[in-house]
Amino acid sequence: MGIVILTDSAADLPQPMYDDYNIEMISLHVYSGEEEYLDGRTLQPQKLFAEMRQGKVFKTAQAEPAVFKDHFERYAKRGDSCLYVGFSSGLSSTYQSAALARSDVLQAYPGCQIALVDTKCASLGQGLVVYQAAKWAKETDDLDELAARVEAYARRMQHIFTVDDLEYLYRGGRVSRTTAWVGGILNIKPILHVVDGKLVPLEKVRGKNKVIRRMVEIMGERGSKLQEQTVGISHGDDLDAANKLMEAVTEAYGCQDFIISSIGCAIGAHSGPGTLALFFLTE
Repeated sequence: MGIVILTDSAADLPQPMYDDYNIEMISLHVYSGEEEYLDGRTLQPQKLFAEMRQGKVFKTAQAEPAVFKDHFERYAKRGDSCLYVGFSSGLSSTYQSAALARSDVLQAYPGCQIALVDTKCASLGQGLVVYQAAKWAKETDDLDELAARVEAYARRMQHIFTVDDLEYLYRGGRVSRTTAWVGGILNIKPILHVVDGKLVPLEKVRGKNKVIRRMVEIMGERGSKLQEQTVGISHGDDLDAANKLMEAVTEAYGCQDFIISSIGCAIGAHSGPGTLALFFLTE
C-alpha cells in the first residue's frame, strides 16, 4: 500500500521525472482536423511546434472521466491511495472529469482513498507541484494531510510567461485580432500570469531580450527565498531562450536548482512555438 501520485500531461515534466518519482500521467487529447493524438504519447512537442510553424492548427480536449475511472479502480483494487494533482479547472475540464470518476469509484469501492487537488496551475507550474507532491508522498501515508500540503503549495506558485507570436493567443480567444496584428508589426511581447487558475495579461514589452529582463525583475518582486527554490522554466521549442532566462535568473538571484522542459502539446497548441515561461514560489 502507498499513495500514488497521478497527474495529467499539462504538467509538462520531463519524462525521466515521471519514471524516477513513480508519477503516473494521463494524456490530454490533441486534434488536428480529424486526426486525434495523445499528448506526449502519440504526439511529441517537436512535431507539434514544427507543424504549427508551417500553419497547422491544433485543438485540445480534456481527458474523459472513463480514463480516470480506470486508474482509480485499479488503485482501489490493489489497496493504494491516490492523489490526483491536476491541471487548473480554470483552463480545462479535466479536473471535473477526475471529480466525476472519483464519485463513481467511491460508490463502488466505499473504502478506497482518492483525493483531488485543483492546482490552479499549468505547464511546469503544475509540474513543480506534482514533483513536490511525489517527494512528500514518500514521507507520509496520510492522504488528507498530503492533499492539504500540496494544495497550499500550489497556491504559492507563480507563472510568468510570454509568447513569441500573439496569433496563437488570438486563436485561443486571449487577445483580439487587432492586438495580435499590431503586436506582430511592433514586435510587442506580452507578459502574462495566472490569477485564480486563469491566464491574465500583465504587461507588454517590445523585444525578446527586454521581455526576459522584465520577467526576471517580476520574479524578484514576487519571489520568496529564491536561492532555496527549484525554479521551473518551460519553452516552446526554444531551448536557447530558456537557457538565457536561466542564466539571467542565476545571475540576479543566485538560484542553482532548475527544471527546464519543453512545453507539452496540450499547452503548446494554445501558446505556440517560442513561448517562454518562468515558475517559482511566492511567500
